[in-house]
Amino acid sequence: MKRTVPTLLTVGLLFLGVLGAQQLPPGQIRPRPAEGREPEFPQPKIRDYHPRSTLVVPEHPVPKARFPVIDFHHHPPQSMTVDDVNRVGDAMAGLNLGLMVNANSTPSARLKPAMDAIAASRYKGKMVMFTGLDLRNVGPGSGQKIAAQLDADVKAGALGVGEIMKSFGLTIKKADGTRLKIDDPELDPVWQTAARLKIPVFMHTADPSEFFQPLDFNNERWLELALYPDRRYQDRSRFPSFEELMAERDHLIARHPNVTWVLAHMGWHAQDLARLGKMFDANPNLYGELGAVLYDIGRQPRSAHDFFVKYQDRIIFGKDSYQPDEYPYYWRVFETNDEYFDYYRDYHAFWKMYGIGLPDAVLKKIYYANALRITPNLPRAGFPAN
Repeated sequence: MKRTVPTLLTVGLLFLGVLGAQQLPPGQIRPRPAEGREPEFPQPKIRDYHPRSTLVVPEHPVPKARFPVIDFHHHPPQSMTVDDVNRVGDAMAGLNLGLMVNANSTPSARLKPAMDAIAASRYKGKMVMFTGLDLRNVGPGSGQKIAAQLDADVKAGALGVGEIMKSFGLTIKKADGTRLKIDDPELDPVWQTAARLKIPVFMHTADPSEFFQPLDFNNERWLELALYPDRRYQDRSRFPSFEELMAERDHLIARHPNVTWVLAHMGWHAQDLARLGKMFDANPNLYGELGAVLYDIGRQPRSAHDFFVKYQDRIIFGKDSYQPDEYPYYWRVFETNDEYFDYYRDYHAFWKMYGIGLPDAVLKKIYYANALRITPNLPRAGFPAN
């Protein structure tokens, strides 16, 4: 009886069949297991395992940004007293922060006291105010009322619409008890007013896509979700899906091409820059802000470098939470080509960072020039003319 010897093609097809059965993403190869072995010693908890890296490579910490920076996404204390402003301002010079945009969704009644505190501080001209929108209980006529208040707030000195928080779309209800969708036409007068005033609208939609995915050991944000119950949006009976929220947001942006939209946190697409690039291509009025997504930028240095160079006119620096010791991580990622260094929060990212080595011309646009261009009446003192 003749024996058949499997050909390489046959073996390859069998191998591919096994991979297909395991439903791996296209092009991905499953890491080889340790031959069925199990550790002989007690396994550490996820937060206890911090192996010392033996990698020896050049290090270039950057304590101060190369060029002055506008932080477009600053959240100072809600109280906004003179002492609050001074406390923030005292740390700015050492980081080369030239201007802080108070992106809190500040109610109209608190705008003047906050601006008075800035004027009475040591840092007049170093902090400006955006205003908030009250989107609760929207019903017939609400859009006109909110638009009128926005008009008044801008006349009073607000320079833009502050961070519209993720509750818009996720949890805010209309007067009739239904979910207020992001593209609800009742709010059209608000966006039309923003377009007329030529002010930026700073919008935070949803949260990272993994917050909407099953909380299992394949979820790369498992630790953060395990630590923070209020960041879990897996329950479709309570929350819309990530893609549903993105569809509403994208529809809103397309319907209002004259509004200057700024997506907080790069629209939660920093891990999928190709998707964000398509949005930029389709919407010339759209910008992305960098707050709290450094962990995604720093893990893809070549892709991020190319993206930042290509879309250098559409990216704006922002930090989000005000922690002075965290800013230098941003400077190091943007300004150096350093390899394999730590991120500052273990529950955001268990991986290492890499520098993306941006050219000076790109750094200037991201650090300050783009924010100056899209935000009328921002103070310009201290920022280079080119």
